Amino acid sequence: MISVEFRGFAWRHAGRRAQAVADVDLRVEPGERVLLLGPSGSGKSTLLAALAGLLTTDSGEQTGHVLLDGKPAADQRERVGMLFQDPETQLVMARSGDDVAFGLENQAVPRDQIWPRVREALDAVGFRYPTAHPTHALSGGEQQRLALAGVLARRPDLILLDEPTANLDPEGAQDIRDALRSALADTDATMIVVEHRVADILDLVDRVIALGPGHTVIADGPAAAVFAEHGTTLAAQGVWVPGLPLPVRSPHGSGEVALRGESLSFTYPGAGRPALDDVSFELRQGELLAVTGPNGSGKSTLALLAGGLAKPTAGRASVPGEPGPLHRIPARRLATRVGSVFQDPEHQFVTASVRSELAFGPRQARWPEPRIEARVSELLERLRLAHLAEANPHTLSGGEARRLSVAGALAAAPGVLLLDEPTFGQDRRTWGELIDLTAAIRDEGTAILAVTHDRDFAASLAARDLVLNAGKAAEAGRC
Repeated sequence: MISVEFRGFAWRHAGRRAQAVADVDLRVEPGERVLLLGPSGSGKSTLLAALAGLLTTDSGEQTGHVLLDGKPAADQRERVGMLFQDPETQLVMARSGDDVAFGLENQAVPRDQIWPRVREALDAVGFRYPTAHPTHALSGGEQQRLALAGVLARRPDLILLDEPTANLDPEGAQDIRDALRSALADTDATMIVVEHRVADILDLVDRVIALGPGHTVIADGPAAAVFAEHGTTLAAQGVWVPGLPLPVRSPHGSGEVALRGESLSFTYPGAGRPALDDVSFELRQGELLAVTGPNGSGKSTLALLAGGLAKPTAGRASVPGEPGPLHRIPARRLATRVGSVFQDPEHQFVTASVRSELAFGPRQARWPEPRIEARVSELLERLRLAHLAEANPHTLSGGEARRLSVAGALAAAPGVLLLDEPTFGQDRRTWGELIDLTAAIRDEGTAILAVTHDRDFAASLAARDLVLNAGKAAEAGRC
């Protein structure tokens, strides 16, 4: 176990005017389990990065102190295990078992202890593949399980978890919470977790700390007391306060077929079975098709094929007015037909500012500059990104990056929009805004295919449901 202390801590990212967090004073006692709350962009991930010793002098400006057992956090890195918001950023080896073993080898754990600890950690998180399974063949949720196994295997004194279940299907998320519960029962480690879906994690923590829009601590105490006293304020700021109703935005109707998948199949190189096997669908103007199913069932693969971003092993994806399959359409024209939002937003950022990122697609499509400027201004306002217009996309919070990725895909006004986990990392307020925005885009006639584990998202939009399991499609229905 280890104590955590912030003394007058503030941090400003390089190139940003506003501070990510300001005047933070708090202490976490050894062995405490803390849930850190706050709206998107309130500084939660920044605080975790500070505790992990990851904020360097060349990446921003710090005032105050961050201490672990009274020593600077940067000097205590070996005692900290952190699961990042994007698990792919911490997978470093080609084989799954080797990735978990990597941290143990760096800690000079005796050789005869490494692989028993690797297997124990993989079992704890419900990782279903052998240790030789290639990491590049894992889905986003499977990567998250593997990354968590790497954290637990090191048996750190401080466990930091940034949205540990965000990329998992509901059953997988419950498996991770069960794994955490089991792991925490066997350790006296201090834990700080960031999790938007509050109700799912409350039984794992004994204290709640909430950050406000001013990037300072606004509430601190037992969950029941914090929500009783500050629940209304926190909900208005975007916190997922348990028990509040969700909106419903039913479609007005659907039009002509806008995207068709015919017997789509795909097998990754070296894989033992197809990731997608003979899946067909039709997507119409003005409707949302929610692609659901457990992790590893082929959902993201379907999105790649449907967006023309990969060549299917068999079958084809097509849109009206194009004689050939989507994967053969030149990229410049494809962007005006199908817009794709990836599971990891930062993978699609190609410029140095939010404003130029939104202008990139229309410029590639050779829009006139006045039209580009009007479209960029519209999207900045609609997705609450105007105050970040000159910021580097790679300095945005997870929720801000997701909104930018959606805006970027919409910039060239495509007729079809593909969303891969669109609500990942969103607080309640920005989640509601994405619901409203998605419904508005749908009702304007855009056809939307959304890969999602978020059942509330699909239900709020009264989406038609395409369920995948082991690469095959079940019957479609209404969410």
